[in-house]
Parts: sequence; structure tokens; C-alpha cells
Amino acid sequence: MSAAAIRVLVVEDDPITAQAHAAYVARVPGFVVVAIAMTGTDALRQLSRPGTDLVLLDLNLPDMHGMEVCRAIRAAGRRTDVIAVTSARDLAMVRTAVNHGVVQYLLKPFVFATLRERLERYAAYRQDLNRDTGTVTDQHEVDRLLGGPGGLRTPAEDRLPKGMSRDSLESTITRLRAAVTPQSAAELAGQVGMSRVSARRYLEYLCGVGLATRTSRYGGTGRPEIEYSWRG
Repeated sequence: MSAAAIRVLVVEDDPITAQAHAAYVARVPGFVVVAIAMTGTDALRQLSRPGTDLVLLDLNLPDMHGMEVCRAIRAAGRRTDVIAVTSARDLAMVRTAVNHGVVQYLLKPFVFATLRERLERYAAYRQDLNRDTGTVTDQHEVDRLLGGPGGLRTPAEDRLPKGMSRDSLESTITRLRAAVTPQSAAELAGQVGMSRVSARRYLEYLCGVGLATRTSRYGGTGRPEIEYSWRG
């Protein structure tokens, strides 16, 4: 393990999701997963030992809320940074996260490219703060540093292919996850309010990043129709 690697603790109560998040982190150069914890208690036990720079923290844990973990981290005087990972979209939770020093707030479900972009900005932020010089050059640099590594405090577009939007992708993911049966591009397009061509593009993107699968639907004459299922 490189001495300069940013050491990450993944906290997630679902074993499959925990392994997926850990695999995502391991794919980003400059980051290494030091442990996986599935409860808040286990997370705090891991953090009681030195060697963790960043926590990828699920907020809905079986024994305590993720914000309680954050409070315990700060109460112990630890400088470990936290990226909150949650499906909670309420503004009150975002405010609470900001108040507890959470550096980013990442909504589930997310694809690898989203987490990679957040981690890369976090690494750049740490590099800026850890440099040897003890002064900043101007107000712009102060504002940039106080803005943090993104997510909560600075706007940034996820690295999606040109012409694709985060909102449309999230709508596609939500509908596909909720579907009881596989969906064709035409069926999903009607649910999310986009053209069949656009829906197919988002569905193919999800297949490409490993979050959806495609199969052939046979029936009647002509070519079979492609249908998509959530893989997660």
C-alpha cells in the first residue's frame, strides 16, 4: 500500500452493497479500503485505531444513525472526514450533515463514475490543504478551500456522457428499480416522460456500468424487443 494513499473505511449494513462500494473505492487511484464496518458500533471501534482518513458512511445503520457516528467522531476529536451515503433526500438531513462536518452527501443509488468524481475532488482538496506553504494567495483561493471537496458546498456536474443529465438518469434508475418485470425502452420512456431513443440511451448506459442487464423479449413476428432489468 502506498504511503500517500487515502485510507477509507466503508460503513454499510448491506453486505452486497458494502462490497460493491469497497470495490468502487479500490478502483480509484490513490485510495485504499482499510476495513468494512456494518454497524455504527463497529465503525467507531475501527476508528478508535489510527489509520483512517475518510469514512464512506451509510446513514441508516441497524444500531444507530449515521449522524450519531459523526457526532462521536467529532466528540473524540478525530479529524477523519466523512462522505455520507444515503437515499434520504430531505433538506433537514442535508443541513444536519453540514452541521456535523460531512464533506459530501452522496445519494443512493450511484454509479462508479459518480463516486470516482467525488473521490478525485476530495483528493485534490486534501492535497491543497496539506501543502507545505502556510499562506493562501488571494480571496479566490480561500473561497475555493472553504468550499471543500464538493458535493455539499460547490456545484459540480457528474461525469456523464455528453447530452445526458443527472436528473434524467436518476429518474430512469428509480423507475427501473421499482419495476416488477423487465422494461423495454418504450415502456420506461412513457413512465419517465422522455423519448424511446433517450430512454434506451440511459438504459444502455446503466448496462455499461453494470447496474442493469438486458435480455431479449420474444413474442409475435419480427425482431425480438430488448428489455432491461435492474441489477444494482
